[in-house]
Amino acid sequence: MIIIPAVDIMDHNVVQLVGGVPGTELFSLPDPLQVARGWVVKGAPALHIVDLDGAFGKEDNIDRICEISRELDIPVQVGGGVSDDAKVARLLSAGVARVIVGTRAIKDLEWLSKIADANPGRMVLALDVKDGRITMKGWQEEAPMSLTEMFDSIEDMPLAGILNTNVNVEGKGEGIDVKAATDFISMSPHPVISSGGVSTIEDVEALENAGAVAAVVGVAVYTAAFRPWEWDRPWVWGSDSFL
Repeated sequence: MIIIPAVDIMDHNVVQLVGGVPGTELFSLPDPLQVARGWVVKGAPALHIVDLDGAFGKEDNIDRICEISRELDIPVQVGGGVSDDAKVARLLSAGVARVIVGTRAIKDLEWLSKIADANPGRMVLALDVKDGRITMKGWQEEAPMSLTEMFDSIEDMPLAGILNTNVNVEGKGEGIDVKAATDFISMSPHPVISSGGVSTIEDVEALENAGAVAAVVGVAVYTAAFRPWEWDRPWVWGSDSFL
């Protein structure tokens, strides 16, 4: 399993929100490209970039994100407000390794199937969960279907994986919900990238044992409470097959 630092962009700055709520920024860093380069210097094997403005329906940061992807020599996965074929194509043409789709994909499974078939192994479905239910539209709206119904619907699609963010613990730096993460991974028909609360070696070990292929980290690495760059194999726990 690999550890992937998050670069969440809002109002042109890198931020971390508590529970996805605007106005709860724990910090704000002014240069996303500089932040991204900093993680490369520390040995990060990949980057997880989220366009929070795009997710909240504001003017997106796609120009900046494409620039970051072109500048870096590690895989980048990008999500946040990606809801049409043109944006997917633009991100992939800029060198993005995996594109994350959420709200439209959940609401329009026919579109998700089409875009996955057109880009096999390149699309990641974001299934963010709050209180056991799928949430979307920047964590502001509950999906009309259960996790079980969603998994049944996407089982045969050629997705790269599923990004599971536990909104209940996101941005708090207090650790993961082991049971919720393990249950999600055991149910998923696709590889799972876990996100939300990852802040200790114990969290990483629990996710690796549960079968996650990657874990996205935010607050804990920005505060240096969690330091994967100091490991014998930086940012890697067990296998790095997801690269």
